[in-house]
Amino acid sequence: MNANANAGRDRTRLWSALAAALFIPAALAAGVLALSSPGASRCVTYGEQCTSGLPGSLFLWSASLGAVAFAAALAAPAGRLRQAALAAQLLAECTGLLVILSYA
Repeated sequence: MNANANAGRDRTRLWSALAAALFIPAALAAGVLALSSPGASRCVTYGEQCTSGLPGSLFLWSASLGAVAFAAALAAPAGRLRQAALAAQLLAECTGLLVILSYA
């Protein structure tokens, strides 16, 4: 196959942009889900049974890595590099969502 045929089918930039756009609504939904759990609502309301989730710095690292991987997926000229950046972005975003859900 020639390079032009592969370029027409490579949609990693589209998937990367879609994943980045959906991360904020997914984080908000995960936050609402975490706050609706009995333990978290009791912690917010009465200050009782508060459990510590994963460290907040893990969320910052994963959000930062996701942003860098998103930029790499958009800017990389090689298809393999874009695919690796997309995989790193998805992994970082899933880690960030797990940090939010760990407070439930």
